[in-house]
Amino acid sequence: MHNLKLWNAPKKENNLTKFTNSLKNHSTFLSYFDLHKWSIDNKNDFWKEVWKFTKIIGDLKGRIYIHNEEFIKCNFFKDSKINYSENCLSKQDDTDAIIFYSENNLRRSFSWNQLRDKVFKFSYFLKNTINIKKSDRIAAILPNLPETVVSFLATSQIGAIWTSCSSDFGKKAVIDRFKQIEPKVLIVTDYYYYNKKKIDTTSIVSQILENISSIENIIVIPYEKERANLKVDFEYIEWSTIQKSKNKNEKFEKFEFNHPLYILYSSGTTGIPKCIVHGAGGSLIQHKKEHQLHCNIKENDRVFYFTTCGWMMWNWLISALSSKASIVLFDGSPFRPNYEYLFEIAEKEKITFFGTGAKYLDTLKNKKIEIIKKYNLQQLEIIASTGSPLVNHTYEYVYKFIKNDVHLASISGGTDIVSCFVLGNPSMDVYSGEIQCKGLGMDVDVFDENANSIKNQKGELVCKSSFPSMPLYFWNDNDNKKYFNSYFSKYENIWYHGDYIEKTVNGGYIIHGRSDATLNSGGVRIGTAEIYRVIENITEIEEAVAVEYKLQNDTKIVLFVVLNNEYEFNENLKQKIIEEIKINLSYKHIPSQIYAVAEIPRTRSGKIVEILIKKLINGNSIENEESLANPECLKEFELVYKSLKSIYAK
Repeated sequence: MHNLKLWNAPKKENNLTKFTNSLKNHSTFLSYFDLHKWSIDNKNDFWKEVWKFTKIIGDLKGRIYIHNEEFIKCNFFKDSKINYSENCLSKQDDTDAIIFYSENNLRRSFSWNQLRDKVFKFSYFLKNTINIKKSDRIAAILPNLPETVVSFLATSQIGAIWTSCSSDFGKKAVIDRFKQIEPKVLIVTDYYYYNKKKIDTTSIVSQILENISSIENIIVIPYEKERANLKVDFEYIEWSTIQKSKNKNEKFEKFEFNHPLYILYSSGTTGIPKCIVHGAGGSLIQHKKEHQLHCNIKENDRVFYFTTCGWMMWNWLISALSSKASIVLFDGSPFRPNYEYLFEIAEKEKITFFGTGAKYLDTLKNKKIEIIKKYNLQQLEIIASTGSPLVNHTYEYVYKFIKNDVHLASISGGTDIVSCFVLGNPSMDVYSGEIQCKGLGMDVDVFDENANSIKNQKGELVCKSSFPSMPLYFWNDNDNKKYFNSYFSKYENIWYHGDYIEKTVNGGYIIHGRSDATLNSGGVRIGTAEIYRVIENITEIEEAVAVEYKLQNDTKIVLFVVLNNEYEFNENLKQKIIEEIKINLSYKHIPSQIYAVAEIPRTRSGKIVEILIKKLINGNSIENEESLANPECLKEFELVYKSLKSIYAK
């Protein structure tokens, strides 16, 4: 299948071409594919050149890559040292480093000098006042505020380990995560806003303290006032008191390249969340490679990503500071005060890189919002999308109704690698529905069930050799047992990522959904994203989810649809859905049952939980409702289980 070409890559010089030209001593590369092959075959030279080109501050010593027959025992930059915060704070002037907006139109900013000053004051407090040491854990339940960035950079400056949940996490979700890692400090805010509601975040603190005895100090950051002035039953330290201090910790001690930087968490929809520990150097060099080479981010650019502090895209965004780019933060609902507010900010702040989830772009498309007519986005060079596969019609919507000469980069990786396996490329054309390329240094392939490499057919996304941003380890994981089971249980010594993917004739990739959510119809394996690509182009439908219902010797596809406001579910719409699937896909793709629901359950980072829905409609119990953003909608799916049982009763 040949997808529609939507963007011709400009022939002008960019960071990727500069990097390629800087490698003349190593080889001559006729294409990106040659460069990529070299990056895999020559890990020592490639990662050393990335360090130099992206100007990492640190002590580069010894061997770059030490191979081990066992994937997870390979080692990068073992003898080198860095300080992550030093890399993020190297720019010193009075231009904006961080610009912050909230949904109620509050704007604040910190200059590079102010950011540095605030980080120094807080790191002094952590180290000298409350005695935080290297590798102690600092936990935060915070909105996406500038002070959240300050707290993280101060933590990493002194070699402590950062971890965060977004403010909307319930108490059980927070306790399930933080209890495992025993933090010494908890940082919270007094309140935050979402969808016009002011929400108190201190109400769960007492219960957290009852369950996590390791917490010695609580720090409260006020959302919009100078002081929090709380009436609570726990002792806390005021943020303003820390920032008024004249004491500063202005030294950047360099730590081992693979010293832990932060702990991220698996979604927790299938049990207690796994605590994934990522290294400072691996995260930094991977992000700088992606930002500069794949996204063409440069000094003085303005980088925005719509994210919360509980999603890895927040960690990815903060690293843009190390390329001397300013970051733009947003907190609240992306649709308040109106649907196009984020693009209003993009125009005002001359944003050059605009990142968001695919769901946000799908919503704008479904609402038929014509950004191109309302806003001057002359500075905008790249729009990035992640979280779920971006469907063909949304690609086309971006070029028709947002900006016609923008680089649209669908990117995909995950919390597991705090980065991307496949992503954008400023020197390659963009085709509808396709992710442009695999990342440099990422040994990505598509395997069938028997570990054979395949092209132009669907298979498993794998990575065949190691890379710097793989997890250091999982917290409290004896003998790397959970680590091994998570990525290496399907193919021997090959990273299995769990995405159902296809390599295209253009050298790009199409993700067809999560492997564990694929559907089996008459022996044919179907990726859920294939169905969504068709369904979400039907005017009446806002979004959909397809899962398997299991019978004794068979499976049936069950489709759930959420309707756009003005429409109702009837026989005509049902037939329209069936007809569209039949014409665009095949008879095998047609669902046996279709249900309209008010809402689809999703994780707090916005991902649809197909596996959980599958469990519910097959009568299995589920754990950890707290991991969901909207657990109240599960009742509808429990009722569907009864309906299906009655339909298919023998």
